[in-house]
Amino acid sequence: MQTVDVFTPVVDDPYHYGAISVANALSDIYAMGARPLLALNIAGFPRSKLPLQVLSEILRGGADKAEEAGVLIVGGHTIDDPEPKYGLAVTGTVHPEKIVTKAGGRPGDLLLLTKPLGLGVITTGIKQGKTPPEAVAEAIRVMETLNRAASEAMVEVGVHACTDITGYGLLGHLHEVAIASGVAARIRAGAVPMLPQAHALARAGAIAGGTARNFEFLQDKVTYDGSLDEETRLLLADAQTSGGLLMAVSPDRVDTLDAALRQRGVATVARVGELLAGPAGRITVGP
Repeated sequence: MQTVDVFTPVVDDPYHYGAISVANALSDIYAMGARPLLALNIAGFPRSKLPLQVLSEILRGGADKAEEAGVLIVGGHTIDDPEPKYGLAVTGTVHPEKIVTKAGGRPGDLLLLTKPLGLGVITTGIKQGKTPPEAVAEAIRVMETLNRAASEAMVEVGVHACTDITGYGLLGHLHEVAIASGVAARIRAGAVPMLPQAHALARAGAIAGGTARNFEFLQDKVTYDGSLDEETRLLLADAQTSGGLLMAVSPDRVDTLDAALRQRGVATVARVGELLAGPAGRITVGP
């Protein structure tokens, strides 16, 4: 399995930015039930504007997170760039008959989510000077958390489909799963975990451009319960960085998966909805 992911800074601290970038880049491998082994650094850096010590800290954060994951960074490439960018090209392995894709979901499957939402509004709020320090610290902790444990539990128990929640938000990535699997889906908004301050920042206008585009894209694909406020609807489409895994699992395995996730220390295990027979890709969001 091979994947690549690179993005611009979402936090001010270069060390944490590096660690978050690596956790995010590895997530695609984990979502497929694979084990990442090797990686190449990919970096852009404005050498005439920032001291090279900043780049060193970015790479140090990335190296420490890769070491935690058991991944060897074996080289890479850096270019002069007006804006910092960092990420990895990752190579992993998985048995070809055990790859977890977005296409295996079945009607009746339950949906489990392994990280809270709100990372997009919090990181946008950082850029706007609106996010309080304690919310920044919690968002960094969540974004730096590897999806390794969640992936290992998923592989052990067996699920029908999985995706990681990143730039398209929860509803955008769920739409992809539903389309690929030929099913509809239902989400219970009240069951979806949200980071502290997420609603407040959404009300304050800390909405990323990606989130706004997600929300617009989903307008003819999602039916919302009339009781849901605009902030909740936006947060369900919030563009995440290094978000959790969304797994579709049969009802007879959901308790076993829940227990396996908790046993491995996964802090968030939320049953947020289910897949249904119905028009492929159609999503209903209830309270």
